[in-house]
Amino acid sequence: MSAFFQAYPLLRPALFALEPETAHALTLSTLQRVYDMGWTRPARVPDRPVTVMGLTLPNAVGLAAGLDKNGGHIDALGSLGFGFMEIGTVTPRPQPGNPLPRLFRLPRAEALINRMGFNNDGLAVFLANVQRSGYRARGGILGLNIGKNADTPIDKAADDYLAGLEAVYPHADYVAINISSPNTQNLRSLQGADELSGLLRQLDQARDTLAARHGRRVPLAVKIAPDLDEGQIDAIADLLPRHGIDGVIATNTTLSRDAVQGLPHAGEAGGLSGTPVREMSLRVVERLRRQAGGALAIIGVGGILEGRHAAEKLAAGADAVQLYTGLIYRGPALVGDCLAAVSRARR
Repeated sequence: MSAFFQAYPLLRPALFALEPETAHALTLSTLQRVYDMGWTRPARVPDRPVTVMGLTLPNAVGLAAGLDKNGGHIDALGSLGFGFMEIGTVTPRPQPGNPLPRLFRLPRAEALINRMGFNNDGLAVFLANVQRSGYRARGGILGLNIGKNADTPIDKAADDYLAGLEAVYPHADYVAINISSPNTQNLRSLQGADELSGLLRQLDQARDTLAARHGRRVPLAVKIAPDLDEGQIDAIADLLPRHGIDGVIATNTTLSRDAVQGLPHAGEAGGLSGTPVREMSLRVVERLRRQAGGALAIIGVGGILEGRHAAEKLAAGADAVQLYTGLIYRGPALVGDCLAAVSRARR
């Protein structure tokens, strides 16, 4: 294990003394420097390839969208041992996101609240960064996550998703459709059966056109919220395969504050991630698998702070998992911990 992996527990108190977005940027820039100097090395756990959405992943532990919104650190993050990575969310046009402060730690709950609001540099910068990276050329599996601009009316949301799909399609191993961020006004309304059906129909038709143009069919996955009731989950599980969608990413952040009441920052607006989401996302994964059977690939996300949490997602029905908030609290060593647990679970 590299010195960077070993140093993170010692560095965390200093990072947590900084404003969260400052710490985030510093961590990424430090990782980039360490990578550029050749000092990163993944945990030495044998990969166990897994097929998800028709893609052969080197292993079942991935990076969730949001950590690298603009794709500026793909190669450095890829050196940490992930079997696949998801970059974004990117919107067609650059946007600053919501006003600062918009990211808050809740250490007692091992959680974060964010109301970032899809802050990103837009498709042009995003795609330049993706094309500059050598991650895919080295066999890495890269998902590109697309969303809508905040000032695009919700009834025109499909226009943004279609523009994003067309732009990222040649550069993606799969495309994730983010309709579940709580930080873009009315976005979650797209998870309603009628709204979702209309959007998915257009995306599937556009994908057919793009597949013919580029000579390959890129899988599509939809990222959903943990706050859905059983009827909504069942409707999504039925709708996605019907419209040719290959996978579902379960889940995004929650609006619930039941698990963090009384803690500092618990009243901040935004999506809650980390330990409080673990059981919620498990419930969604289990329900999706029960309803969809083998018709959908499921990527489990939410509250993975130890290797056993990754294994329980797989036991609940997920085909693969993604990490984000757990990396903030545990550091890069979490990747190896999850790889080892997943490997044991699949023996």
